[in-house]
Amino acid sequence: MDVKDKNVLVCGFARSGISASLLLKKLGANVTLQDFKQRQNLDNVEDIEKQGISLYFGKNPDKSLIDKMDIVVVSPGLDLSLDFIKYAKTKIPVISEIELAYHFCKASIVAITGTNGKTTTTSLTGEILKRYKNTYVAGNIGIPFSDSVLEAKNEDIYVLELSSFQLESIQDFKPKISCMLNITEDHLNRHKTMENYIQAKENIFKNQTDNDFIILNYDDKACYKMKDKTKAKFLFFSTEKELEQGTYLKDGIIYVNKKEFIKEENLNILGSHNMQNVMASILISLCLNVPEDIIKKALAEFKAVEHRIEYVETISGVDYYNDSKGTNTDATIKAVESMKKPTYLILGGYEKNADFRPLIKKFDKNIEKVVFIGQVKERLVDECKKMGYHNYVQEDSLEEAVTYCYKNAKEGSCVLLSPACASFDMFKDYEDRGNKFKEYVRKLKE
Repeated sequence: MDVKDKNVLVCGFARSGISASLLLKKLGANVTLQDFKQRQNLDNVEDIEKQGISLYFGKNPDKSLIDKMDIVVVSPGLDLSLDFIKYAKTKIPVISEIELAYHFCKASIVAITGTNGKTTTTSLTGEILKRYKNTYVAGNIGIPFSDSVLEAKNEDIYVLELSSFQLESIQDFKPKISCMLNITEDHLNRHKTMENYIQAKENIFKNQTDNDFIILNYDDKACYKMKDKTKAKFLFFSTEKELEQGTYLKDGIIYVNKKEFIKEENLNILGSHNMQNVMASILISLCLNVPEDIIKKALAEFKAVEHRIEYVETISGVDYYNDSKGTNTDATIKAVESMKKPTYLILGGYEKNADFRPLIKKFDKNIEKVVFIGQVKERLVDECKKMGYHNYVQEDSLEEAVTYCYKNAKEGSCVLLSPACASFDMFKDYEDRGNKFKEYVRKLKE
């Protein structure tokens, strides 16, 4: 892709948009960075202006602006059904920041997606590969792909966590290894149907060839079907079936190609869902010829990812866990199943039109009380009433929810923040929500 002297509009003044703009400027493009927010509501604007980047704030681009452009780069938070994006698509290429960076990446790429487990698997894979080769970890995990793509050499490796939003507008992007962890209902407020959501996820492997690999979850029906849709060599992982080829979990031991590889008791992360993440990381690493001893040592030393069933503190005999990254019902179900003690669950946030019934069915004897917060709490109450569940309370803020749990949870129990919702009703993002939770918990200890 040649962007020198091209007019490029980047939409979205957030991490990926800023990173894409700076990359384009280094490559000699004429860059305009746009955001619907007003200038006074955005940070670091002057620093961006100093780079020679034009700014367009306070509204969506009009047709006259788009008509001057050669390329549009959209941030993942922008809905591709917006009128100005649909208009741009009729005129010029509309691509994601991931697609842009890909065209300038010399390194081999490992791309990881799925509804849940992306961050843990990406982080774990990155930790393994860093012990073997120079490795960059980026994408949805917080550091944009564009940030360091020009530094990477042919022999290096990129490990990318990719969301459905980032994969929606893929055109040429092709990883050496892709990984599909699982598919459950999520983001239907954006994608409208499960079919659209799955199709966006499947873009991760659409350009792969028979020289590439894809790692698939054998136990997930949607993932299993993808073996017939890809040209890449596929490998499976499973917690339910002994596999001749691939990796599986049996009686607390992970096997690779029927040979014992590592015991679950030697790992520091909880839950069967995390064993799936571990198995996916093992297969990715073996596909890249990482020696087994390096893989095993990295696995044994890996700790839980921040905001993903992250242990925070024990106060008066009660354990507090931060699972703010649990932004859909399936993630929260897995977190609840990982708790081995009576649990106070803090639940709720931004409405994503999710089906909460499968989660409510899990409010069994292990859940002492559910504390609802956020925009969606009234709907959660309605759903619980319909299903005959009444062991809940409502609080107006996360801090009040933490205080309620502190006053009521007995020694030997635990408090779990796992919202099953996005954070945008009350917080900047899930990280902000998780950090606030930890702050409130630690205030209690003080």
